[in-house]
Amino acid sequence: MAQFMSSMRDRLSKRAAYNRTVREIREMPMDIALDLNIYPGDARKIAHKAVYGN
Repeated sequence: MAQFMSSMRDRLSKRAAYNRTVREIREMPMDIALDLNIYPGDARKIAHKAVYGN
């Protein structure tokens, strides 16, 4: 049971980080995004790679 709870906490933590990263990329001013070579339309892909490493 403890392992299950630990796994769930890890998953919830990663999901929160993913959602936060997507939101921050989408809300980033366009001039800053372009300076960083980030397209806001790729926010989900970028966030997934940043959080889950795939």
